[in-house]
Amino acid sequence: MTFSLHAAIIPTYQQILGSMAGLLVKAEAFCAADGPAPADLLDSRLAPDMLPLAYQIRATTTHSAGAIEGVRKGVFSPDRSPAPQSFAALNAVLSAAQATLAAIDPNEIDGWIGRDMRFEMGEFKMDYVVENFLLSFSQPNFFFHAATAYDILRHRGVKIGKRDFMGAMRVKA
Repeated sequence: MTFSLHAAIIPTYQQILGSMAGLLVKAEAFCAADGPAPADLLDSRLAPDMLPLAYQIRATTTHSAGAIEGVRKGVFSPDRSPAPQSFAALNAVLSAAQATLAAIDPNEIDGWIGRDMRFEMGEFKMDYVVENFLLSFSQPNFFFHAATAYDILRHRGVKIGKRDFMGAMRVKA
C-alpha cells in the first residue's frame, strides 16, 4: 500500500479538531457548573506573552483547513484577526474547518506533491514545496496550538485527560 500525503495529514487534522470540539463541550460545562465566566476562560493564557485559549483553538483551524486553502492558493498567511469570543463561535469555526477537510478529494492533495508554495507574514517569506510546508510547518503548528489549548484548560481546572486530547482514534475494525 502506498502512503499518501492526504493520509498523512487529513485524518489526523480531523481527529484532533474533533477533540478540540469535545474540549469546548467540557469547558462550557465547567463554566456553567464551577462559575468562571466563559469570557474569562477563553481569555486564559499559560504565560503573559502567550495568546489566549480562544486564539489557540482557532489556530488549530488555521493550521489545518486554513493551511489547505493556502496551499490551493500557493501562499499561506496565518489568520491574525481577533479570535472568536464565545463557545458557539469557536464551535462554528471548528465545524467549518471539519467540513472543509471532509470535502477534500485525496487525489487533489496528492497531486500537490512537489509543487512550490510560500508562507508569508508581513514582509517575512519562506518558500516550500507543499509536502514540506504541510508536514514541517503546518502540522507542528497545529499540534502546538492544540496542546496549548488542552494545557490551558487543564491548568484552569477543567476535568480532562489525555483521552480527551486524543479524540476518536482510527483503530483497526
